[in-house]
Amino acid sequence: MTPMSQHTRRLRLGALTAYLSLMVWVGLWQSLLSPHPHLNSLIMAGVWIVPLLLPLKGILAGKPYTHAWANFILMFYFLHALTMLWVDEGERWLALVELLITSCAFVANAMFARHRGRELGIKLKKLSEVEKEEKTRHEGPSA
Repeated sequence: MTPMSQHTRRLRLGALTAYLSLMVWVGLWQSLLSPHPHLNSLIMAGVWIVPLLLPLKGILAGKPYTHAWANFILMFYFLHALTMLWVDEGERWLALVELLITSCAFVANAMFARHRGRELGIKLKKLSEVEKEEKTRHEGPSA
C-alpha cells in the first residue's frame, strides 16, 4: 500500500471529522434540538442518519473512491439545509449549521479523494480518451 502524505492525512482527518459531525448533527437536530411534533424523534433521527451510514465503512477505511461517491449522499443534506434556510425561519440556525458542516464534508471528501487517488495512481480518463476507446471498440481500428 502506498504511504499517505501528511497533507493527505490532514485532508482525510478533515473529511472524516466533517462527515461524522454531520451524522451527529442531524441526529441531535431530529432527536433533541427540534424533534418532529407528531413522529417518534428517535425513528426520525435514524431515518436521517441511515443514508450517511452507507459509505461509512469505506470512509473509515480511507478509500478515495468512497469519499468521492459519498458526496452524492451529502447533496441530499445540502439541499435539505438550503430548503430549510428558505422556508423555516424557526430552524434557520439549525439549517445553517447543517449547510456549513455539509459543505466542509463535501470539499474535504473531494480534496481527499483527489490527493489520495493521485498518490495511489488512480486516474480518471479524459473524455476524449474514453470516446476514442469506444469508437475503436464499436467501429474497429481506423485505417
